[in-house]
Amino acid sequence: MHELVEGVAHFQRGVFPAKAARFQHLATTHRPSTLFISCSDARVIPELITQSEPGELFVIRTAGNLVPAYTPHADGVAASVEYAVAVLGVSDIVVCGHSACGAMTALADGHDLADLPAVAHWLRHADASLARAPHAASAEPGENKVSVLVRNNVIAQLANLATHPSVARALAAKTLTLRGWVYDIPTGAVDQLDPGTGSSAALAA
Repeated sequence: MHELVEGVAHFQRGVFPAKAARFQHLATTHRPSTLFISCSDARVIPELITQSEPGELFVIRTAGNLVPAYTPHADGVAASVEYAVAVLGVSDIVVCGHSACGAMTALADGHDLADLPAVAHWLRHADASLARAPHAASAEPGENKVSVLVRNNVIAQLANLATHPSVARALAAKTLTLRGWVYDIPTGAVDQLDPGTGSSAALAA
């Protein structure tokens, strides 16, 4: 906790003053262009990876960057997606998976989650990702089963997103684009996925 308090002090003394005008503007304006859905993993920091300024990203973080398919029973993820699309009017949604994801590792390796019932229940939202894994013809050379599942999971979550009415309407109106990324922790590389083929290409050189 001491480190967090020191961090707040540094922010207030050394960071905030240089961006004071921006924060003053943000006090009455909230118009992010992108909804960024990533894993809760502490090693994955959307604003750092994308070098975004405050106010540019609307962020949802869940274990395994999972987005449940839409149901009439609203939850926090569905409400955040709906707000980002229908109220904030984001033009892009990025679902970003990452290397060495604990959630995907647990599924790929068949970990016993009997003592973690909430985790086990949540990871059911990756059932479609697991179903795709044995048929991953697009696997890259040397890619292990966790990496394949990470990529398939991003694609499956994009499909889940499209079941949300606000997203479906925006896609139909061509005011929204869905994007799938995978972030590699040890190299900093980010690949963009083709949802149709599952193939990937470097997002930036």
